[in-house]
Amino acid sequence: MDCLLGVVRALRMGSCLSADGRSHSSAPSSPSSPASGTRRSRRGSRRRPQRSSSRREEQVHRIPGRMFLNGASAVASLFTQQGKKGTNQDAMIVWENFGSRNDTIFCGIFDGHGPYGHIVAKKVRDVLPLKLTATWESEECNTSEASSPRSLREDNRASINFEENGDDSQIFMTLKESFLKAFRIMDKELRQHPDIDCFYSGTTAVTLIKQGQQLYIGNVGDSRAVLGTRDQDNSIVAVQLTVDLKPNLPNEAERIRLCRGRVFALKDEPDVARVWLPNNNVPGLAMARALGDFCLKDYGLISVPDISYRQITERDEFIVLATDGVWDVLSNKEVVDIVASAPARASAARSLVESAVKAWKLKYPTSRTDDCAVICLFLQSQTSNISTDVSIHSQVGEPLTPCTTDGNKQGPSSSTSHNGVDTVPTVVADVNVSSVDGSNWSIQQGVARVDTLLSLPRFAEGNKQSTRTKTQKLA
Repeated sequence: MDCLLGVVRALRMGSCLSADGRSHSSAPSSPSSPASGTRRSRRGSRRRPQRSSSRREEQVHRIPGRMFLNGASAVASLFTQQGKKGTNQDAMIVWENFGSRNDTIFCGIFDGHGPYGHIVAKKVRDVLPLKLTATWESEECNTSEASSPRSLREDNRASINFEENGDDSQIFMTLKESFLKAFRIMDKELRQHPDIDCFYSGTTAVTLIKQGQQLYIGNVGDSRAVLGTRDQDNSIVAVQLTVDLKPNLPNEAERIRLCRGRVFALKDEPDVARVWLPNNNVPGLAMARALGDFCLKDYGLISVPDISYRQITERDEFIVLATDGVWDVLSNKEVVDIVASAPARASAARSLVESAVKAWKLKYPTSRTDDCAVICLFLQSQTSNISTDVSIHSQVGEPLTPCTTDGNKQGPSSSTSHNGVDTVPTVVADVNVSSVDGSNWSIQQGVARVDTLLSLPRFAEGNKQSTRTKTQKLA
């Protein structure tokens, strides 16, 4: 145990965090960033040995209480299944005694997209929790030295959803700063990573820390966390804990447009708003926040997490974190009913994934099933296990409303409502989606839910460099 904890400490030190959250890595800036110019050569001393990195990852995977494969523990059930679109790009993690803290659990679901989305999702799964523990420890030291929490940048304040509650407010302020720094550092490391091309690839991240009866959530993208709780009639109901951060939200759409990005839907999928470059119909990203996707980071896409807090009550039974492969075919209420009626906690996540796969085949028989990943985190002890007597009740808890930013408000007449969240009317455009080099190409996979990324430049391995350089000069 001491040896493994030493490895974790060494990994934290390896990030070399400074007071402003910057990493002092010597890796070059991302060759894929529009602001970084052409790709630098990867030959030479800047490329680090793969063997050392692999050995370090193996040691991290052996840390007790850290689960990232299909399985279950006394408090959680995990399951992922590859869809019919290729490599499984979903990743997940549950880490008990997180940061060597008793009664503290970290959970994360990551849905990759783009050519290297599976690599990005796994990298974030492995690195983001380490960054979070490091920034948490750093913020605790800073807080103990100051009489009040350090102030946040204005662009980060807009992503906080919390009502201060006595003694809990100080803990939240510390963890809030930790989430914001960890996501910022993670995104910067992806940009600088010498072996992962994140220009057109990225991932969502819905993460939570449960410490005692306190719940802290950080979210980017459209993966989702939903709480299963009991109402006054003891019926299981769903409460959505996160907002799907998509381009049809008023604040998200306005920010993107102010940064010269474009938001519109295609004629054959009028309900799916996407983000596009200013002068080219690529990449068509179906979310407004993500880690990676550096082709859009200068045009309104951000990696700042939406942060929220919740006090767990005795009526709260479990939390479900899942990728959109589940939410695209099952409602929040259907999900909590399936988990609540599972024959055993250990099989709850698998039962939910299997139900989602069946729903895909029934609802969208002509579509390719999406990857699915699920974490079920149980909040009560095993003695008060989930009742199998599930009342089929129509009441569904309202989701948290997205935080508003001054100047980004939309009037009622210019917005609609979807699952309790205001959205802007989607602009539908009948356009030809083409690659940068002019050849038509699409990764749309059916008539129902379409892929997160719609169109990418197509290039052979030999001329990949010149195509990326051309893309960087757009607009």
